[in-house]
Amino acid sequence: MRLNIIPFAFEIDTVNLASSCIWSLALYIGLDSTKNWISNQLERWFNFAEGWLYTSSEELEATRVAREAQNAFYASILSIIPFLVAGILTNWLINISFGGSSWAIALGVMTCILCSLFALANQNYDEDED
Repeated sequence: MRLNIIPFAFEIDTVNLASSCIWSLALYIGLDSTKNWISNQLERWFNFAEGWLYTSSEELEATRVAREAQNAFYASILSIIPFLVAGILTNWLINISFGGSSWAIALGVMTCILCSLFALANQNYDEDED
């Protein structure tokens, strides 16, 4: 895919982009505890950083529920970024070691399927995590 952004023009290899995203998805599904840890740490940091923006503690407490819900959403969205970086690195390593992007896609799809099955098998239906 060729992108023309004034004054630059560059190409993006769509096969590498797709296989990197597949690997990112596989890692995101497979590393559930890491995903939760990153999301919790980002949420804690957002709540801490946003506390400095308010001058009165009354206003801070009045909007706490809405702010914490919004920060949880932002933390969940931003927790994807480390997995995108890890997916790009994994794709790059597989392309170097196996010598082709078809291997990266095939192994990424298989890993995604196996991680999905693993995540389904590890669900705990007996306890509620609240």
